[in-house]
Amino acid sequence: MADKLEPYRGKRDPRRTREPIPEEGPLPHGDDDTFVIQEHHARSLHWDLRLERDGVLVSWAIPKGLPPDPGTNHLAVHTEDHPIEYARFEGEIPQGEYGGGTMTIWDRGNYETEKWSDREVKVVLHGSRASGRYVLFQTRGRNWMIHRMDPPDGSWEPAPASLAPMTPVTRAKVPRDVDRYAWEFAWGGSRALAYIEGGRLTLRSADGADITGKNGWLRAMAPSFGSRAVVLDGEIVTLGGTPVYVCYDAVYDDGRVLLTEPYERRRATLDELAIGGPRWQTAPSWPGQAQAVRRAAKEQGLPGVVGKRLDSPYEPGEESPSWVFVPV
Repeated sequence: MADKLEPYRGKRDPRRTREPIPEEGPLPHGDDDTFVIQEHHARSLHWDLRLERDGVLVSWAIPKGLPPDPGTNHLAVHTEDHPIEYARFEGEIPQGEYGGGTMTIWDRGNYETEKWSDREVKVVLHGSRASGRYVLFQTRGRNWMIHRMDPPDGSWEPAPASLAPMTPVTRAKVPRDVDRYAWEFAWGGSRALAYIEGGRLTLRSADGADITGKNGWLRAMAPSFGSRAVVLDGEIVTLGGTPVYVCYDAVYDDGRVLLTEPYERRRATLDELAIGGPRWQTAPSWPGQAQAVRRAAKEQGLPGVVGKRLDSPYEPGEESPSWVFVPV
């Protein structure tokens, strides 16, 4: 009988990697009902889906992760079978080795087989994060796709395809009810909405144009979100001569459209995301501190401040009195 793990062993050096590399011999045999999904930060972020079958883990690399609803198919690259022991592997694969990077377990659990053939695999996953009916099917050549067959949880919503940003009205003075607003710097940069899904970024300008290619330096932000899908509002500003993306609102978070949520709650979501990197950051915000923020803006040569009512929804494409721009 052919050694199913020969391709796996041939790609790995046991002196260099901590991955399990069993000796040749009889394969263990379980109940063919275990699955694992590993988040793999290698040359490019992807997720490895592995299904126990006949003593090995049959494996697919899925660049954008499992599709969240039946409306979208995702690419699934069929890779070599892995040993059963790999279902518990987490750790660092040395750079320069096959698959070099960080591997963590994203989810694991049991699955049921509805169909298994050389070209089509239908399963029902029962995990803590991944659950539902999926089919993996081979297309022309060696490519595979993965499709979700059942609808997602009833509370899940798709991300908005494209949004025009909400803008403030201009006022000469701060409102009298200053404590009802959170105050931020007006950065004077270029408005940009960041759509992040499956560790990939699409950046759109205020008029909806795709400006991802012009700002390739920002692509590195997306993998830090892992499988979390978000839509962020912010600006590209120049700080110390370097373009930086400054985020100041979250309008979608992992299956929840936040447009009707009050700003205070959206801001809490944004803070929870803890966005921070070499060229991306979360804009600071100070509830009720209009005059102090305005003085700081003037000292730093910024055009002014923006006040956002704590109870205001996000109104796409609207110049709304719920947000006020006050020049310095």
